Amino acid sequence: MISAEAGDGALVLIGPMGAGKTSVGRRVARALGMPFSDTDKIVVRDHGPIRDLFLAHGEAHFRALERDAVAEALGRGGVVALGGGAVLDPVTQERLTHHRVVLLTVAPHVVASRIHGDERPLLGGEDPAERWLRIYEERRPIYEAAADIAFDTSSGPLARVVDDIVAWAQRVPAQETP
Repeated sequence: MISAEAGDGALVLIGPMGAGKTSVGRRVARALGMPFSDTDKIVVRDHGPIRDLFLAHGEAHFRALERDAVAEALGRGGVVALGGGAVLDPVTQERLTHHRVVLLTVAPHVVASRIHGDERPLLGGEDPAERWLRIYEERRPIYEAAADIAFDTSSGPLARVVDDIVAWAQRVPAQETP
């Protein structure tokens, strides 16, 4: 069984918008008896709605706030869900090397229903599904380089994905963070 001691490396979920990082992360954390953190929620808690941050200050400012939220969440340990673009930051990429990283993927035809009517600032101004696909294709090499393992959330019950991640996490020991 994985220890939830604060010094143990976190179990980090990365992936594109709409892949289910928050939903899956909460369930994995509950199954493992570990705390759960969502970096987007930390940013909102400390600075207000993400959409407002993008509009008022731009993406670069948001990414700096996000980098701080990632550092806070990783420092707590447990299960951490990162915002879709958090892996773009080189400092975050380096930090992730000290943790177990799970990539959640989702098929483009499935994600369209998950992001419809959403307030995601990067998907505004054009067809959200087309924009999502372009963003995903740009980020996919970074996701794959950072991940230790990948699970697809496109079909089947979410509980199956959660069970698969829990089983993997129980086999792969937590790394000590520096």
